[in-house]
Amino acid sequence: MLIMTINTGSTSTKIAVYDDETELFAESIAHGAETLASFPTVQSQLGFRESEILRELLRRGVQLREISAFSGRGGGLASCEGGVYEVTELLFDHASRGINGTHPAQLSPQIAKRFADAYGGRAFVVDPPDTDEFDEVSRAAGLRGVYRESHVHALNQKAAARDFCAANGLRYEDANLVVAHLGGGISVTAHGKGRMTDSNDIIRGTGPMTPTRAGELPYAAVLDLAFSGEYDKKTLKDRLNRLGGLTDVFGTSDFRKVWRLAREGDRRAEFYCAGMAYQVAKHIGAMAVALRGEVDAIILTGGIANERGFTALIEERAGWIARVAVLPGEFETQALALGALRVLRDEETPKEYTGQPVWVAGF
Repeated sequence: MLIMTINTGSTSTKIAVYDDETELFAESIAHGAETLASFPTVQSQLGFRESEILRELLRRGVQLREISAFSGRGGGLASCEGGVYEVTELLFDHASRGINGTHPAQLSPQIAKRFADAYGGRAFVVDPPDTDEFDEVSRAAGLRGVYRESHVHALNQKAAARDFCAANGLRYEDANLVVAHLGGGISVTAHGKGRMTDSNDIIRGTGPMTPTRAGELPYAAVLDLAFSGEYDKKTLKDRLNRLGGLTDVFGTSDFRKVWRLAREGDRRAEFYCAGMAYQVAKHIGAMAVALRGEVDAIILTGGIANERGFTALIEERAGWIARVAVLPGEFETQALALGALRVLRDEETPKEYTGQPVWVAGF
């Protein structure tokens, strides 16, 4: 069975075609900053992104009527459990409106359904960014009406966890794991028996500093910046969550460049790289507490996990908790394909997207 995956990101659209488990091709279609800036909203990019995909498929001679399933990343949805969801009219509508925040990922399920409607086949999303499986106790926060929410690299984290379990004779649904996705954003998450029960929040600003995000800061310092007269809300939010972290300090989000400086003896680069590794390890310890200390393994994944010297700094501090497995890179494309394939083979029943948040305070 042929499966096409669609992953719309901030500056590119990644597509791939699989024949069952075998990848036939994968392509990342880059979109220039000036081109994207010409669209007033993320949603207004839909037709442009779709036409760019069709152009690439035409170049490769792909016949869309031969595709059994179109599997998109998802985004903009009400909070939901992880799993595979068929793209219904409701899911399509919520993605188009971005009811849980706007991000280019919300275009993926829309394109998947538009292709399925036009050419046949089925449309799915797999472990969308809106996945929320938190334990209730982890939601408590110290202001009335404010609760902790799940915003985590769900697709790649669950894919890495499943790959680790498959390679080590474990079932993901039976294992306790701490998974750290190390990329432009960093999420450190407790996976308890197949559920992501707690994590830092990559959208609202908790967790380690990253190449693009400031991470946790003393809120008094943030208030001082907010009322300094130098920022409006958007400018300050961008500095904290898009242009923060290593980008704010070094002027680049390329971790490899900063890590190279550190290896060459640059004192400032050493300080920030060591601090980032320290903060990741500290959050791994917190997630081990969330799992009551019963941790089968710690998994480090994402692009930064390719830098073994950096992962060694994390393992040096957190390796006493459990075995550390390094699975560098991202598994999102594969995860999108395999999720759809499990449904097509009747190995998994797709979940129904209700549009209702998985948790609402009942007090």
